[in-house]
Amino acid sequence: MYEPIRTKSVHTMAAAPEIPHRSREEELDIRLAGHLTALLTVTDELHALASQSAAHGRGADALAVAADEIAEQVARLNGGHYPLRAEPTGGDPSRRQALEQRARTLAGNALVIATSREDTAAIALAVERLEAHGDGATVAGLPDLATA
Repeated sequence: MYEPIRTKSVHTMAAAPEIPHRSREEELDIRLAGHLTALLTVTDELHALASQSAAHGRGADALAVAADEIAEQVARLNGGHYPLRAEPTGGDPSRRQALEQRARTLAGNALVIATSREDTAAIALAVERLEAHGDGATVAGLPDLATA
């Protein structure tokens, strides 16, 4: 009545030894490096906007230092390979608020992954960037999600 199955099970194919698999730690390294690289791009864009404005001269210096720190962390995660950095477009200063929001989101994502990796250097960098791009609120004022 039923025809026998002629193909191999998908479960036996997934366990094939010739397919390379990454560990959880390697996957988290890749994800964290990706979020930090995206944060680096947004930071470079914010730096370009701040450099155009004479009122944000000090802010531009702080963003340049932050970008270098982010690049260092990405290089550490990528085995010493520094990320490629795109040329910032600068452009319309009205984009600043959207870029700040994007930077907060990326720093928050990086914080979550760094926390799961227990990577204190990346946690410190992510918290620093969250506070720098925040609306005056500090991360210390947030509830402890681990005990919630």
